[in-house]
Amino acid sequence: MKLQRIKLAFAVVLLATSWLASAANAPIELRLFAGGNTTRPDLLRKLLDDYEAKNPGVRIQISVGSATAELQRKYLTTLLNAKDSTYDAFILDITSPAQFAAAGWIEPLNKYVGDDAEQFFAEYLPVYRKANWFNNRLVALPAYSDAMFMYYRKDLLDQYGIAAPETWDELASAARTILSAKNDANLQGLSIQGAPIEGAVCTFLLPYWSQGSDVIDHNGQLNFNREHATKGLQLWRDLVAQGVIKKTVAEIKTGDTLNDFKAGKAIFAINWGFAWDRFQRDADSRVRNNIGVIRLPKMAGGEHASCIGGYQWAVSAFSRHKAESVALVRFLGSVEVSTHLALKGGLLPTRTALYRDEALNTQIPWLPSAEPVLLTAKSRPVTPRYAEVSNAVRSATSAVLGGSMSVTEGVNDIERRLTRILRSANPTGVVRP
Repeated sequence: MKLQRIKLAFAVVLLATSWLASAANAPIELRLFAGGNTTRPDLLRKLLDDYEAKNPGVRIQISVGSATAELQRKYLTTLLNAKDSTYDAFILDITSPAQFAAAGWIEPLNKYVGDDAEQFFAEYLPVYRKANWFNNRLVALPAYSDAMFMYYRKDLLDQYGIAAPETWDELASAARTILSAKNDANLQGLSIQGAPIEGAVCTFLLPYWSQGSDVIDHNGQLNFNREHATKGLQLWRDLVAQGVIKKTVAEIKTGDTLNDFKAGKAIFAINWGFAWDRFQRDADSRVRNNIGVIRLPKMAGGEHASCIGGYQWAVSAFSRHKAESVALVRFLGSVEVSTHLALKGGLLPTRTALYRDEALNTQIPWLPSAEPVLLTAKSRPVTPRYAEVSNAVRSATSAVLGGSMSVTEGVNDIERRLTRILRSANPTGVVRP
């Protein structure tokens, strides 16, 4: 009996040793949240298969979520607020890193990348230095770029001998000339997003930035310029009154602008970078090969300014495999991945050198036109309270465009709400890029 117990104990030890050895040799499984369909998780899978082949100790699972950045942010916020470790790494809209870093939800990357941290951003479009650093710490790496672009009908401007506009006054004049000549009730001069969505934040900021103002200073404090806000909102109201912008602009969303321009129903349209691919390649596009892209017009005496977009890769502060996750997001932010996503998915690169890459320019002929816009692009207010800032700006902007608020009332409402939001901001929200 004693011998049997000894044999049994020995068998248990052998089994445990075997299990521990097997566990030690088992690959690490990393879980990646890759956003919605617009971030092209389908293209990532092939790249990740190659990554696994080169790193046999790692396996990667991809999860996808809602279509919009706002819903994705809410989903991740719910998980991370509970210190959930479901994901080791995730993709974030450009407005999110500051919020997530201030909450302690994403892992600072400096100690993993060392001296490379600063060197990384020598290669990127300058605006990403501001968006991906929080309190002097690198918290995310650019995945791909985007911005608000001014698209225009080259055929119509050529037909009437009109040069691409540099200022908003020139755009208004060009639009009125063509609308008068065409006399087409279905044609609009300029399509912008006026519904109370994220696009309306950029609608407010484009003319505001063009006058040299920002909403938040380098210390995260409110720096609101009432005069410039008033002039910017008045610009949009004037364009509505002149018939350049639809009277129903307060109902217009991103998809409406996309579809109107694609159907040939707008002379000018402001939309994100993904729209170019739709205009050029969709079977029902009526503007194929007639798409012009220029910098956003500037206010008289002002400067060109666009609204930066795009996504960033971050590592969860609750990941059990942080070093491996950092290695993964460094790969996902690499030149190799950026080039693949540009060629196969039309997602704009974040590195300036790729805009002069001959192979990319051959396959994506609008890249040379995109770069000047991206170089003028600015980051929406970098603050942990961005969601509240966004709600304040978008709702008032939409109300002014729709006529339910006067310009003065809209400016007062934005200033009042921003003052309250940023006054009550946590001190950890100070941003020093």
